[in-house]
Amino acid sequence: MEEMILSKSKGFYDTYFRKDSNQFTTHYCPGCGHGKIHKLIAEALVDLGIQDRTVMISPVGCSVFAYYYFDCGNIQVAHGRAPAAGTGVTRALDDSLVISYQGDGDLAAIGTAEIIHAANRGEKMTVIFVNNAIYGMTGGQMAPTSLEGQVTLTTPYGRNPLTEGYPIRMSEIISTLTAPVYVERVAVHNYKNIMKTRQAIRKALQVQKDGLGFSFIEIISPCPTSLRLAPTDCESWVEEKMIPYYPLKVFKDEISTRTPHFPEHKTFTDIYEVIGIDDIKEDTGSFNLKEDQKIRISGFGGQGVLSSGLMLAGIGMKQNKFTSWLPSYGPEMRGGTANCHVNICSSKVGSPVIDSPNVLIAMNIASLDEFEDIVVPGGTIFVNSSLIDRKVRRDDVNTVYIPATQIAESMGLLAATNIVMIASYLKHLSINKQMLINEVKSSLKKKNLLDKNIEIINKVYSSN
Repeated sequence: MEEMILSKSKGFYDTYFRKDSNQFTTHYCPGCGHGKIHKLIAEALVDLGIQDRTVMISPVGCSVFAYYYFDCGNIQVAHGRAPAAGTGVTRALDDSLVISYQGDGDLAAIGTAEIIHAANRGEKMTVIFVNNAIYGMTGGQMAPTSLEGQVTLTTPYGRNPLTEGYPIRMSEIISTLTAPVYVERVAVHNYKNIMKTRQAIRKALQVQKDGLGFSFIEIISPCPTSLRLAPTDCESWVEEKMIPYYPLKVFKDEISTRTPHFPEHKTFTDIYEVIGIDDIKEDTGSFNLKEDQKIRISGFGGQGVLSSGLMLAGIGMKQNKFTSWLPSYGPEMRGGTANCHVNICSSKVGSPVIDSPNVLIAMNIASLDEFEDIVVPGGTIFVNSSLIDRKVRRDDVNTVYIPATQIAESMGLLAATNIVMIASYLKHLSINKQMLINEVKSSLKKKNLLDKNIEIINKVYSSN
């Protein structure tokens, strides 16, 4: 007699190690469709050979704990934002496959803008949209997909179209857009439809694997707990109530007419041409760094804090370094606080946020007070000593004091205090001053001040 062995898909973790003591069970309720859908996705990842390339993105809702289960890349995002995060992943990681796994309250309510625009752009991702006609995780409130007359926690007399509007048919909406390649609505309330759902998920992932574009799979799913029905009764409710309003069908299939498209790898020269940067002809030497530069520049609005960061990032980019620039400023244009994060690295930048800089350029006392303690030991703090009347308190960092405001004012251009500071920083790194001069030439908006800025750079580099 043959022995039948039932085993968990290799697309899942062997144990759900993030679940403390419940490492062998899921958190889903009996009769819930999420567990069935998870199984179909996990098997598809393995069978299609894409498990190591896949990033699963799950927002708020019953899908929020997908990272407990799937042995692939996982990102957990804010309510409704999965398509936005997926856009970033699929564009940054050319070889990735992205699954945006969302419920109806998430995708069709707070996330409506994200899903519509991701679909309209034809982002290379697969959206798995679980429609159970209710807000399941938060206690059974009316969802955008709740049926007319359906009693929920927030519609105790039944959904009234005059006050709550009509149930939204997302597959019909998505299929009207030009860019989506494949749109289908399926269900998991019985074996026959589970097998159709299995095929639809695999087809959608294959579309993405082949570089064809955006797929949208809506899955009608039972939610016995929030609908307050026994699992078998809930399956009957799905068949008798939901499917007549949400018919199961292929709404769009243009797979055979689409041409595969994979991102082109742009060179730095291509990028310079697009953003209008002229090739630098002068021999400016090389931007050799002993370590990656993770820089925080801070001051008050009007000191050129953000433009300083942009110039440093521009210099790094032109030297074929991996760079990023992230601004942070208060509501005031001038006089308020401002700071920015600048990465200049020899390898890809994982995040533009710099919590532990190895360089701080402090333009005023408030900046030094706020950021002195986050500089890593051995890092360097550049202090505008004209406005900062105290010394750096730490003895495990290097400190460079520059009377930047005084120098700029003495040269007749107080607004160039930021140029004094970043020139001092680059000089400290033994970086050729021509790199900064070239950057100022290309980025300075007031060309009548160009000569004065160059004069200030020369003065900083010639001083002891």
